[in-house]
Amino acid sequence: MLKKLARSIREYKKQTLLTPLLMIGEVSCECIIPLITKWLLDSIQNGCRMADIWRYGLMLVGMAVLSLTFGSVAGKLCATASTGFAKNLRHDLFYRIQGFSFANIDRFSTSSLVTRLTTDINNVQMSFMMIIRTAIRAPMMLVFAAVMSIAVGGQLAWIFAGFIPLLGFALFFIARKVMPIFRAVFKKYDNVNTSVQENIKGIRVVKTFVREEFEKKKFNASSEELRHDFLVAERIIAFNQPLVQLAMYGSMLLISYFAAEMVIGQSTGLGTLSSMITYSMQILMSLMMLSMIFVMITMSVASAKRIAEVLEETPEITEPENPVTTVANGGVDFEHVNFKYAKTSEKNALSDIDLHIPSGATVGVIGGTGVGKTTMIQLISRLYDVTEGRVLVGGVDVRDYSLVTLRDAVSVVLQKNTLFSGTIKENLRWGDPDATDDEIVRVCRLAQADEFVEAFPDRYDTHIDQGGANVSGGQKQRLCIARALLKRPKILILDDSTSAVDTGTDARIRKAFREELPGTTKIIIAQRIASVSDADMIVVMENGKIDAVGTHDTLLETNAIYREVYESQNKGGADNG
Repeated sequence: MLKKLARSIREYKKQTLLTPLLMIGEVSCECIIPLITKWLLDSIQNGCRMADIWRYGLMLVGMAVLSLTFGSVAGKLCATASTGFAKNLRHDLFYRIQGFSFANIDRFSTSSLVTRLTTDINNVQMSFMMIIRTAIRAPMMLVFAAVMSIAVGGQLAWIFAGFIPLLGFALFFIARKVMPIFRAVFKKYDNVNTSVQENIKGIRVVKTFVREEFEKKKFNASSEELRHDFLVAERIIAFNQPLVQLAMYGSMLLISYFAAEMVIGQSTGLGTLSSMITYSMQILMSLMMLSMIFVMITMSVASAKRIAEVLEETPEITEPENPVTTVANGGVDFEHVNFKYAKTSEKNALSDIDLHIPSGATVGVIGGTGVGKTTMIQLISRLYDVTEGRVLVGGVDVRDYSLVTLRDAVSVVLQKNTLFSGTIKENLRWGDPDATDDEIVRVCRLAQADEFVEAFPDRYDTHIDQGGANVSGGQKQRLCIARALLKRPKILILDDSTSAVDTGTDARIRKAFREELPGTTKIIIAQRIASVSDADMIVVMENGKIDAVGTHDTLLETNAIYREVYESQNKGGADNG
């Protein structure tokens, strides 16, 4: 795990290595200062000259300036290294997610990935900063101050031996108790993010069904669980501070008492008393910092493991060694395809799909909800890989293509249409970043989107709100179709993507496709028979299998499922009329 995370340091290795070295310099200066103070006080006690006082004074100033310089430079380098490490970690995590197949993404919830990219990385960044600075400073200060206290104070240094084991036991106890709590806390962070995400995304549904109070209670429940766990952890961690203070002030009192007796008995000097008190402060402050580091690292270990889970996730869909980089045509062949979403699933989502679509054909796909229509078309652009059998595009197995080549040749307008913040023109250029204004207008005419776009005051420069909130469902669908057309695909897949437009507009879109895209293979998944009745081939699906294939007239005569859907829709239309 650590090796995986350390790869994100990259160009910040220099700052990461220099920071600890500078911290050693700072600690060395700080530990020398009490020794110089001892020399100064002992000299004064023995009746030194003014020149000696100036000499020791200049040494103290020099050490203080050096310590400040080392500390300041180390602080700047540490900030650069930790923020750079966090930036690279976010970059690596985000890019890793971009390379995931749908199967990989299915293993992580959206809210969990958001938490890992934000809260978890922030925790790891804080720990990294403490490790390269404070985690070097505190142990070095502890060691240096302990060595100096033994050299200066002799037997007085044994006072520390009674307090250090006490603090060590306290650290062990705290870590053992809080580690499991922090592991659970981040899962509850995911629950809070899920609640917020669902509420904001579905705010119109929430308000339509007057479920605001329900959503508030759900959010409060998630927040309360998070608060409770953090409270339990903080109560345990709170023992750390009084224990450190007990050790700190106890040792200072004992050192003051025994050193004072030694001063009175003239077996030691005033300088020794002063330096021992300073070293005791340095030792016990180091222990306090170590305890803080220990707690922070304990908390961040859970975050680090969650980040490593994503970085170590192996994408299920990868580039072949010698990829095919040209798609000859839009022909699609399913050769006895079986598919299941998880290897452990007992039931196939698709079973024995054997279908052959010639290039340039218009194919309709009909079937009830959950019968595998969307699953089948997702195999064409290799969003998932088949479990058994083959899917061929242009006569080549899709697993032999470069992913970019294959997906550039296949345009998919999914059920859940998504527009991004930006202008209409910027959204459409997702299909082709170099598309001219004339090309944008042309595809909008084909998708029957030009009429409403021209009606906007800013026309194609109209700003789209997040998620396309300022356009209707039908307008969003037509803009997504136009965006797909800009790719000039060899295969165009419409996954129920005209469900929000009226039948007249739907008919005009299909007519434009026939006339303007004769060489493009068009696969239309629809609930309305009218949307596929003029297709060259209609596929009827049932329970993950192909029930029948034929034209509209043939299926009306020979297929019960198709005939039932047709009659129910016509009857509904007659009744509504």
